[in-house]
Amino acid sequence: SKYKLFSDVFRSLDVKQVNFEDICETIVKDQLSVLTYLDIGMDALITKLAGLRLAPIQCLSWGHPITSGSPTIDYFLSSDLMEPAHGEQHYCEQLIRLPNLSISYPDPQPAILEITNRKQRSDFNLRDTAIIYLSCQSLYKYLPQYDYIFAAIAQRVPQAQFAFLCYQYGQKINEKFYRRLAKAFAKFGLNSEDYCVILPRLDQYNYFALNTISDVYLDTLSWSGGNTTLEAIGCNLPVVTCPGKFMRGRHSYAILQMLEVTETIAHTEAEYIDIAVRLGLEPEWRQTIREKIAVNHANLYSDRVCIDALETFYLQAIKQYSEPKNKQFNRFVN
Repeated sequence: SKYKLFSDVFRSLDVKQVNFEDICETIVKDQLSVLTYLDIGMDALITKLAGLRLAPIQCLSWGHPITSGSPTIDYFLSSDLMEPAHGEQHYCEQLIRLPNLSISYPDPQPAILEITNRKQRSDFNLRDTAIIYLSCQSLYKYLPQYDYIFAAIAQRVPQAQFAFLCYQYGQKINEKFYRRLAKAFAKFGLNSEDYCVILPRLDQYNYFALNTISDVYLDTLSWSGGNTTLEAIGCNLPVVTCPGKFMRGRHSYAILQMLEVTETIAHTEAEYIDIAVRLGLEPEWRQTIREKIAVNHANLYSDRVCIDALETFYLQAIKQYSEPKNKQFNRFVN
């Protein structure tokens, strides 16, 4: 892996082969100055590890974009573009606002170009004449209060078709979501089966193909897309988003800010619907947005600024920790 290639020491600790105590002992023996968790909350083992003081300075990044709630995590490494003005109030850790997106994301276009024109809409049970709105988040990100938005768009864009991806770990969740859509569309006098397709989980090849044959990407409200948005933009797909109160609802907002394509950022649910409708009904404007995305790709991917800033932060944190008289860091001194 690339991690191994660029590491002086690389350890892969398989939890199926190494018990919890041995993992802890290995980390402690390495005498790390800084231990950074890419996420806390997605895996039970990581949550257990994060509850321990295995290094003098412990950080959390936004792989799972909420505070850990743990006194053993000192810093939350976030994106300056994603955080609201008073974002520090949302964390028990000290918030570190790294520049731009805080991550250096490789441009997915080389992989995307390999699949161009190799898949048709019919391969995904989508109509050739439809305006395809792709909304591809995990279904638990879709809050019921926003279900009506899809129906409101469909009411104004008769040729609309919405493509979702099923949740791979629970058929009951898929069924419940489909029933919610049926109820939301019925309130507008529409049949959800005429507009909504829930596709099976796709491999990378077919997922990129789905993006390339879609017209518009609809971001989820309150918990925004991150990786999915970056990949959609790699396919030059216009992204409609509405930033939320917390960082977790502002990923796509930050991505579009960095891309300098802000025309499709809404600030209310009504504006979100209006933008999505306009993109559906005005192919010339949709093409203009696509072209602007393509021209501005270099603004977004393989960012070095955030990497340099992260290195600077680590060096400063280690230096300040080594100076116990600095009251700001007394919390680390046993």
